[in-house]
Amino acid sequence: MTAHGEYESVLCVKPEVNVYRIPPRASNRAIRAADWKLDAPDWTGRMRVTARGKVAYVKLEDKISGELFAQAPVEEYPGIAVETVSDSSRYFVLRIQDDNGRSAFIGIGFGDRGDAFDFNVALQDHFKWVKQENELSKQAQAPDTTPKLDLGFKEGQTITLNIGQSKKKERSRPQSSGGIGLLPPPPGGKLAPPPSSRSTNHNTQPPAGGSDTGR
Repeated sequence: MTAHGEYESVLCVKPEVNVYRIPPRASNRAIRAADWKLDAPDWTGRMRVTARGKVAYVKLEDKISGELFAQAPVEEYPGIAVETVSDSSRYFVLRIQDDNGRSAFIGIGFGDRGDAFDFNVALQDHFKWVKQENELSKQAQAPDTTPKLDLGFKEGQTITLNIGQSKKKERSRPQSSGGIGLLPPPPGGKLAPPPSSRSTNHNTQPPAGGSDTGR
């Protein structure tokens, strides 16, 4: 646990790693482990790779006491803090830093390719996680502004309001037309009896004619 309260997790531990002083770097030339004194390492100890938040730390420690020899903060990989060499998969260049921010480049090497592979994968996996976390945080901030507004306009204008108005119009028209159709019959009904009485008068006339037949 650190002074900042962040939990420090262990990504990888290798019991033996060699450290080499390396010659000044030429910017236009690839780094080659063959330029180092590989048969005479300047220090040998244990490597521990840890993570605190999004930053990884490559720590070189004494095998027995665990005392810190040097450490390299790594904020991205691949990057300037940890670089591969052009002629071997077992050797890397570290940019170590002290507490005052001063930095220096050293070479490190593993006797076994499997250890070098584990070291490489531990850093790759950590920074894959960092990338995913960064993308998730961006996605969490972005959608609140655009998609919800678009959905709101679609529901309000084209689906809910338009359908609701058309249904109201369709329902109101037949009711009003039906109401108008029911008003005329009562006066028409009052006018109906006189013609029926006349028809009955016409019906009573033939018996008079019948009396003629009686004559």
